[in-house]
Amino acid sequence: MEHAAGHLREVNHAFERQSGSFATSAVANSDELRQALLDVAQPAGSERWLDAACGPGIVTRALATRAARVIGVDATEAMVQRARDAASSAGLDNVSFEVGDATNTGHPTASFDGAVTRFAIHHIPVPGRLFGELARVVRPGGRVVVLDHLADEDAEARSWVQEVERLRDPSHWASLSPEMMRRLAEQAGLTMVEERCFSFELDFDDWLARGTDDPKAVAMVDHALTVRPAGTDRFAVLAKPEGRVLRLAMWLGSWSR
Repeated sequence: MEHAAGHLREVNHAFERQSGSFATSAVANSDELRQALLDVAQPAGSERWLDAACGPGIVTRALATRAARVIGVDATEAMVQRARDAASSAGLDNVSFEVGDATNTGHPTASFDGAVTRFAIHHIPVPGRLFGELARVVRPGGRVVVLDHLADEDAEARSWVQEVERLRDPSHWASLSPEMMRRLAEQAGLTMVEERCFSFELDFDDWLARGTDDPKAVAMVDHALTVRPAGTDRFAVLAKPEGRVLRLAMWLGSWSR
């Protein structure tokens, strides 16, 4: 338990630091990713939705343009405050934000029509807890939607990527494969409706700087890139005229409760 508590402190520390840079980053504000999530979620005008591990509330605000009520929950106070400020500036009166644990929200069972979580799974030890909580708070017939980046199937490649990720950001716990996502959702009592796999590119140096400003960590990441295993196909750093680009494999899944 102490190890898990220590990781939670690491997550909070990392996102207190990144609250501003993540909120303005290209990946957090990607129209492509946001639209894909909304297309799969399909929130209706009469519905109540949860955004679990909502960060700066970007997805929460997008949901609020389609649903009757949206609640965002995040463990990092700085993120929640940024989310509140942005919603207020946008004039949204059907959203609210809470500092809390996405794996134990405290909301009543079956109290939401749908729930989403984006870029959260890889920060959570024993991630089945998050699937279980989303399944609990969503009513029967409701929708659960998860968007995250993927782990490689090859064990050596997966280990290498996790090492790079943790050097860059110690709040990273572990990315999952599609098979692991499906299994955890099934164990939570969810029924698969749709899944999509696609690649997404972002500025590598911006990604690295948002995670760490430690020169030693940056040097180790750069060294790790020189010994990339052959089986790695879901995490690639590409040299382009505009600079280094990180290509990540993304996974979007939706389930019926």
